[in-house]
Amino acid sequence: MKEMLLLTASIVLFLIGMMKLSALVQRLITLRIRTYIKYAVRKPVYGLLTGVATTVLFQSSSATTLLTIGMVSAGLISFFDSLGIILGADIGTTLTVQLVVWKITDLSPLFIICGGLLWLSGKPKWKLAGEAAFFFGLMFFGLSLVALATAPLKDTPLFIVLFQETANPLPGFFLGLVFTGIVQASAIPISILVILAQQDLMTIGNALPVVFGANVGTTVTACMAWTVADIDGRRTALAHFIFKAVGAIICLAIMPAFIALLREFSGSAAQQIALGHFFFNILIVAIFLFLLGPVARLLEKILPGKTATLPLWPEFLDDDLLNKPDVALGCVRKELQREIILAQEMVRMSLALIDEYREATWRSLQYIEMVVDNLRMEIVRYLRRISCQTLSEPLSTRLFVYTGMVDDIERIGDHANDLASLSKDKQTRDISFSEAGKKDLDAIARMVSDNLRDAVSLMEKKDEEKINGLYLREDAVDMRVKTAVERHLIRFHRRICQAEAGPIFVEMLLHLERISDHCENIAEYVSDLKDPVPE
Repeated sequence: MKEMLLLTASIVLFLIGMMKLSALVQRLITLRIRTYIKYAVRKPVYGLLTGVATTVLFQSSSATTLLTIGMVSAGLISFFDSLGIILGADIGTTLTVQLVVWKITDLSPLFIICGGLLWLSGKPKWKLAGEAAFFFGLMFFGLSLVALATAPLKDTPLFIVLFQETANPLPGFFLGLVFTGIVQASAIPISILVILAQQDLMTIGNALPVVFGANVGTTVTACMAWTVADIDGRRTALAHFIFKAVGAIICLAIMPAFIALLREFSGSAAQQIALGHFFFNILIVAIFLFLLGPVARLLEKILPGKTATLPLWPEFLDDDLLNKPDVALGCVRKELQREIILAQEMVRMSLALIDEYREATWRSLQYIEMVVDNLRMEIVRYLRRISCQTLSEPLSTRLFVYTGMVDDIERIGDHANDLASLSKDKQTRDISFSEAGKKDLDAIARMVSDNLRDAVSLMEKKDEEKINGLYLREDAVDMRVKTAVERHLIRFHRRICQAEAGPIFVEMLLHLERISDHCENIAEYVSDLKDPVPE
């Protein structure tokens, strides 16, 4: 009983360390994710390497898989481009097991102590590094406790019968599948097998079926994402399962030869298990890397449907046109149109979340914001290069107008993202608005949406009537927001609405008002242009 509690606690420590380390690394690379995607989509091999690198950083292939499915569902990368990343993620996850073979668990207290001290130092420069080292150490400290919990099993006859005598591989396969499906981390059962082998408690013959089952079990995370993914995200999840299932079927069929191969590489059962995990995933890559095209077409037939990939990079900015400032500025205008349409979609999605929160919609909105932010950065960079040319007064005006517009559009996306985060908070805390509050919010949201619609239209063609209409509506939004806040205060004092609803309700109103302000700014910029916006 004591050993069972220790084993369970050790698994919990490993999971906490893995989840925290993965979340920390994801935060750190968010600003660099654009670069990773840029390289990942060029060739399947680059996607493979991206998947390996990302999983090594995350210490979790499940985290990489979920991130990839999310990017596919948001339209950031295509379904075909995601397949290489998935294959790479499966290779990257084998490093954790190899580290156990190298007994990094013995150094885990050192990582915890040093990482904890750096984390507690409070210095920003060292705090993140210390936090990462602490959780890395916590993962392997949990595995070191597994060794303590399983040591007494050496003298248990029942354990010897079950795990040291060769038996039917199917029970071991399903044990690995179910256990991994529960903990959602294949590294845990395979690392436990390595630790058992280091204590002469596990043979390679009994370990391999569990390894194969654990690899199939790791697809459970992707299958769970099926319910919130779009058609391409579902194809990616299904592809992940097919890769693993085919690999498991082949390896089970050739298991005697597979075991003989592993024994040629090492006489240590622990190293053989780690190599078995590695070779299993290398085999999958060898089979599928050059068949990704046919596999993608097959899955598109199995799960029919059309989706559009959202280009992360500018579509109209052409460096060859920089010596023609008038034409280059026309390219900027087209890119601004694309950016504001994305911002408009973000606002639409954020407003939908207020009434009915959906995690998939919130996640997709995060990815679209990434695209909007990236476009803003690229457009500003392009405008700076245009400014180095000799410009006439009208062209200079357009340059400064577009510089202002790109910031307003990006901030519209920021406010939409803040609205979505407030909706998530509202859902998490089970907060509801009063009927009167909903009516005020809906009315203001409609007016803001109309202003954004006209701002999008003005990016295509200057229209004095729409500019004046937008000004009038913006004044009405300001008055309506002020009135809505006053009404809410009355309801709050009369205890008609939930106390917790107040701050969220008022913040939502303010973000809507800011969106309308940025729409007005865009209208003013268009009005400043002496010549009509070019067709």
